[in-house]
Amino acid sequence: MVKKTQKRLPRRREEFTYRGHTIEDMKQMGLSELLNIMPARVRRKVRRGFTRGEESLLTHMRHGDEKVRTHLRSMIVLPEMVGRAIDVHNGKEFVKVEIQPESVFHYFGEFALTRRKVAHGTAGIGATRSSKYVPLK
Repeated sequence: MVKKTQKRLPRRREEFTYRGHTIEDMKQMGLSELLNIMPARVRRKVRRGFTRGEESLLTHMRHGDEKVRTHLRSMIVLPEMVGRAIDVHNGKEFVKVEIQPESVFHYFGEFALTRRKVAHGTAGIGATRSSKYVPLK
C-alpha cells in the first residue's frame, strides 16, 4: 500500500510485447510461425487463405506504397504493417488509420467506425408548438 506522503512514480512506457514476442521478433517470423500466437478467429481466417484483394493489399504494403486506400475492413493487421498509415473506408469516406503495435491481429474495420455520435440541433421550421419553446436568457 502506498502512503500519502510517498510520491507515485510515473508509469514508464515499456516496449510492447504480444504473448511474449516483440514486434521486431514477429516481423521476422513467417505466417506459419505467427499462426502459433494468433487468436483462434484470426488463425482460422489466415488458414483459409487471403482473398485476391487482400493479397493485392499486402503486395502494395510490401512494396512500400506511400498512400494505401482500402475497402477491406475484414483485413487483419499483421506485424509487418506496424508504423504505416492506411486509409480505411467507413461506408462514406476514407478514415486515416495509424497502425500501432497494440492493433496487431485486429481487423481494419475496428479502427474506422461506421457510426457517429448524434448531435441534435434546436427545433426548426415545422416543429410542434411545444418543441419550439426555448426560454430566453
